[in-house]
Amino acid sequence: MELSERKIKILNIAVEEFIKDSAPITSGSVKDSTALGVSTATLRAELNALEAMGFLKQLHTSGGRVPTAQGYRFYVQNLLKNIKASNSELQSVRELIANRTQNLNEIVSGIAKLVSKATNHPTVVLVNGIENLILQEFKIVPLLDEKCLVLIGTNYGYITQQLDIAASAKSCEDASNYLTKYFKGESVGFLIENIDQFKRGMSGEIKAFQAVVDNVILGLTRLNKQKLLNVQAEGVVDLVDNSADEAKRVLKTLNNENELIEVLDGNEKEISAVIDEEKCSVVKAPILVGGKQVASIGVFGPQKMDYLSVASALKVVVEQLEKGE
Repeated sequence: MELSERKIKILNIAVEEFIKDSAPITSGSVKDSTALGVSTATLRAELNALEAMGFLKQLHTSGGRVPTAQGYRFYVQNLLKNIKASNSELQSVRELIANRTQNLNEIVSGIAKLVSKATNHPTVVLVNGIENLILQEFKIVPLLDEKCLVLIGTNYGYITQQLDIAASAKSCEDASNYLTKYFKGESVGFLIENIDQFKRGMSGEIKAFQAVVDNVILGLTRLNKQKLLNVQAEGVVDLVDNSADEAKRVLKTLNNENELIEVLDGNEKEISAVIDEEKCSVVKAPILVGGKQVASIGVFGPQKMDYLSVASALKVVVEQLEKGE
């Protein structure tokens, strides 16, 4: 739906004013906020037109207007076109991302927690691209009680596994060296898809430690099929204070694992927004490492959340991860 430049300016200002103070929009309040040089009567006509087009709605016959879900979507889509990474509060995210020696779950949890704290909104990270992680090294060590600990270094942090098998220190070391030698620089998906071919060609070499290798691959295969969620609920208390109904909608979504996966499990290439009048709003972004998507991050809130700050925070995370800094 094409809007004139003036209508776009008026709609943007109307949405921003409503986000700021929650007051219904009137021709007088918009006139005070613009330098369009038009009369109140012209503004009233434009607001009527925006209402007729579905971008605004009147709560009461004689009252002002508020944005509709369609109005928010139009505003956010235009806002996200030229968003820049300018949120200085997320320096801690940069530092966390720079340190890739941590456990994958710790990095995911840390990113979710820091973004949630910076935006003061609940934040969810969905790891949905394990197969795209690039392998760097394997370290396998025997433990007590017939178990082994596996540390798998990737370009996004370490994956840890515990194997319920008994193995000698030499078998663990040989398995580590074998997997690192032949699969360093390859993706997890490549390893899973090609390990049988490698084993057939080198059956004599790996016979002594094949049980260790098989169990490592089995663990990675299972992990690759999972959707790993990390939910951080920073800001929910503030939502309750501002609107109990909005807080309920957000909390209901956060407590529904299938719904979270449905919202975040996509192949978007850039920051986008989902605005649902019956549920809650989500600003989400893909997390790319080496050009491949490994996770998605979403910030959840009411329709009138501060989309600019949220999108800026996500932009920092996305850019820093893609740079590998």
